[in-house]
Amino acid sequence: MAKSIFRRATKTVFIAINVFISLLFLFGALSSHINPANWWMNGFTGLIVPYLVLILVFFVVFWLFAKPILTIIPLCTLFIGYQQLHVIFAWHPSAGFVKHKHDDDLRIADWNIQSFNGLSKNKAGKKPVRNEVAESIIKFHPDLICMQEFNHANTTDNISLFSKQYPYHYFSKDYLRANGNYQSGCIIFSKFPIIDSGKIQYPIAESLIFADIVKGADTFRIYTTHLQSFKFKKEDYNDLEKIKDQDDENLIASKSIFRKMDLAFNRRGVQTGMVREAIEKSPYPSVICGDFNDVPNSYTYFHIKGDDRQDAFLQKGFGIGRSFISLAPTLRIDYILPDSHFDIRQFQMVNEELSDHIMLLTDIHLKK
Repeated sequence: MAKSIFRRATKTVFIAINVFISLLFLFGALSSHINPANWWMNGFTGLIVPYLVLILVFFVVFWLFAKPILTIIPLCTLFIGYQQLHVIFAWHPSAGFVKHKHDDDLRIADWNIQSFNGLSKNKAGKKPVRNEVAESIIKFHPDLICMQEFNHANTTDNISLFSKQYPYHYFSKDYLRANGNYQSGCIIFSKFPIIDSGKIQYPIAESLIFADIVKGADTFRIYTTHLQSFKFKKEDYNDLEKIKDQDDENLIASKSIFRKMDLAFNRRGVQTGMVREAIEKSPYPSVICGDFNDVPNSYTYFHIKGDDRQDAFLQKGFGIGRSFISLAPTLRIDYILPDSHFDIRQFQMVNEELSDHIMLLTDIHLKK
């Protein structure tokens, strides 16, 4: 009798947990449809969707052995949120990457280079990795290079690292210091002539930039951008470790982190609308790439990608595509999204251990 009561109670608890996780997953799935500028809480649940998927898969296996009829709960949940599954994982294990590029293809490198600061934690011995970053990119012979958190100064000419192989460039110069002698922001380098360029300034500092490129008889537009980040500092990462402890100091830490996340979700919501409006007006076939600072389950990703763009990683990559090496192993926040005028030939993620982001490489071909 006691065993029967315990069994029923255990079953009820597991059903309750499964239902709770299912509801949380479905709530997170809404993040792709609701602008966080209007409802920032949904941005948080979007971040944990990959973990919720894993828990739901566990429940599928668990119920198969414990009570097969109840697999309907996690299976129906995953079916309803199938869009989230599609953007989390790429299914091309044998795609590979051929370093030699076909002449008719266009190779794009995209990388947030973290201001050439490298990954050294030793402040005393820290030195810029500007030459290493340039060599890491140029060895793949891309036709176009898009970088975020690029900087240049009169005393440290980082543009010259690329200008010999890439005679054309457009630099956003979003942040200026030392009377304009130091500039940082997004940059586009090109082997081919740039016939037009410009930027759409966001309300806060950063911008979306574009360059119209002519290659032979073809003209196309490349966009790159760096959307609002959480701007976590070293102490914020330490606070994230502390949050598990429930004391007054860590409650304050939690509030500080959530405030930063709230602000970032709101600003990205506004920026996302500006990006979508701009790319819809492109007079040429176009590609947008950059550091979106948001996951594939997010409103940011779904709204910018829309129904008319391809995700180079999903088309030719494999796995979860982690592109940011801090915080969590599931953060894919950097993207290359060509529109439907292009075929995607190949894709690779290259971790040179020179930035907290991983470089993206893709070969695309403009359809005739």
